[in-house]
Amino acid sequence: MNLPFPKYKPDFDHFKRALLRQGELERVPLYELFADWEIMKAVLGRPVQTPADLVEYQLLIGYDFVRAYIPGCAFPTKGGASAPDTALLPKRERHFHQAQMGCIKNWADFESYKWPSPADFDFSQIEETARVLPDGMKIKVLLGHVLEDPMRLMGYEDLSLALYDQPDLVEELFNRVGKLYEAAYLACAQMDCIGFLEISDDLGFKTQTMFSPEMLRKYVFPWYKRYCDICHQYGKPVVLHSCGNLKEIYEDLISCGIDAKHSYEDQIMPVEEMKRQYGHRWAVLGGIDVDFLCRSSEEEVRRRVRQVLDVCLPGGGYALGTGNTVANYVPLNNFIAMVDEGRKYRL
Repeated sequence: MNLPFPKYKPDFDHFKRALLRQGELERVPLYELFADWEIMKAVLGRPVQTPADLVEYQLLIGYDFVRAYIPGCAFPTKGGASAPDTALLPKRERHFHQAQMGCIKNWADFESYKWPSPADFDFSQIEETARVLPDGMKIKVLLGHVLEDPMRLMGYEDLSLALYDQPDLVEELFNRVGKLYEAAYLACAQMDCIGFLEISDDLGFKTQTMFSPEMLRKYVFPWYKRYCDICHQYGKPVVLHSCGNLKEIYEDLISCGIDAKHSYEDQIMPVEEMKRQYGHRWAVLGGIDVDFLCRSSEEEVRRRVRQVLDVCLPGGGYALGTGNTVANYVPLNNFIAMVDEGRKYRL
């Protein structure tokens, strides 16, 4: 597609200054957890099939990094539900996790589950991406579903019950998950091609956390702190993507060593309020509400972007993007308007 801005020359050091809150920046850095494949296809005019295609998309929009994953560093589950995808740029089906579905219900299930190990890690995606990185661009790696994976393995409802009925099983489940990601963090933090790492773990929903703060402090946050310690040892920032109302645990997350926080919803906490309350303690990323992006006109999007930047950009520690992801139901013209307004904006 024809874009209203030129192809970007990346400068990861500039973006890293935003992550580490190292002063005001000369221009607005951009950030996303990811864009759906259908969005990227519409921008590129072809499907994303290789790391080079993904790099090309990132350059066209204006990012200083490109994402990569580690096949083999995952916990397969069963079940789930699907329904026809009715998005503007639909895929065949949209898939959902179900609260009742899980493959581990007891110790027998735990022992029979085929647990992945660091020997299963496949770094070829990172290696292939590194070979096509342009000067100034780095890789981000998404790792660490420390809460989400146990919820999927047991099912949300069964995990809730097991906290009381089988606490020893719950503890070992979190240890298995946490240790696998620990090995991945240790490997990735030492790679020069990787610029930062991102914990992607939805801890809450609209009104509160998925489990009590006390439960998260016992089973989840010690692993977050361990991952942050590993990354900081090798000079790598850590971003947390986590949805939901997390007001009861912000202090815990900051204490873990998280450098930057992503995922905001206006009905929970507008991004400007996060910047006012916590912008001196971690960087703030994204925040253009996805529901707003879907329902608003292009001019309303542009006006909202300017409002957010007027508040969040001064002092540094901010990068522009959506409140969650560039989902395939986000109108493409509104996404491009958001990016265009950010790329034009100057303090």
